[in-house]
Amino acid sequence: MSCITSIQKYSIHDGDGIRTTVFFKGCPLSCKWCHNPETQGYQPELLFHKEKCVGCGQCVTACDKYAITLSEGKAVQNFSACVHCGACVDACNLNLREIVGKEYTVEELFKELKKDEMFYEQSGGGVTLSGGEVMTADMDFIESLCKKLHRYGITITIDTCGQAPYEHYERLLPYVETFLYDIKTTDVTLHETYIGPAPTLILSNLEKLSRAGARLYIRIPVIKEVNGNREAMADILRFLKEKQIQVAQVNLLPYHNTGSAKYARMGIVYPGENLHAPTAEEMDTFVALFKENGYHKVYIGG
Repeated sequence: MSCITSIQKYSIHDGDGIRTTVFFKGCPLSCKWCHNPETQGYQPELLFHKEKCVGCGQCVTACDKYAITLSEGKAVQNFSACVHCGACVDACNLNLREIVGKEYTVEELFKELKKDEMFYEQSGGGVTLSGGEVMTADMDFIESLCKKLHRYGITITIDTCGQAPYEHYERLLPYVETFLYDIKTTDVTLHETYIGPAPTLILSNLEKLSRAGARLYIRIPVIKEVNGNREAMADILRFLKEKQIQVAQVNLLPYHNTGSAKYARMGIVYPGENLHAPTAEEMDTFVALFKENGYHKVYIGG
């Protein structure tokens, strides 16, 4: 069994063609701009739209853990006391509550993914395994799923932050067509400040995957305070060239805060309030910089 937050169909931004993207729960990083905070933890979690609550009290009655109270006409959720049983979800007549994270077997998930096989064939698409961080999920589950998809001719893309044991990547190399590989910054201090651990393992894994002949799409979330300047982009380019990383495509992804509302629904504060997106002119400059250095497939977004 593996815990999954959502299965997104007809996706065109997670690899080639029309894809079905599976978001696995759990990630070893804690990027301050993360737009899927519900995928960071490895266990199911409660989301609650408090701003729409009318204070009917049905959830209070349903919760036998006393994790919900009423105050000023709205429900107040004690997230630390919640055991994710779902009783309050069933009791809420306005559907303001949900448990994110559902367990699937390999067979259940494969059956769901195979439903879109026609779209994969027509568009040159397939299945993308994302997260959270899929490479820190149960690797027996992931390898079994990849083998099954590969056997049926369904191409597989892995969307990864790189912070996982390289042995996990080795297990999937025979089955994966493309790795969408994130690089945020090569600067240790910035990486530890905005992302979590130092980038040592991430960069090492990228080098090893390139030497192994993996098809790599480098994806760079561009945030002004982290890497949204020419010097930071030049550092990333220097690493790619010095380590002779074989790059099939580069995607520069401008920062956005569209997922920031989810934090309040989880009872936490969005840590990216002071982050900013680069201007369109700056993004064009970064594209030009990569192209000047011999990278021809460079795109904004995707």
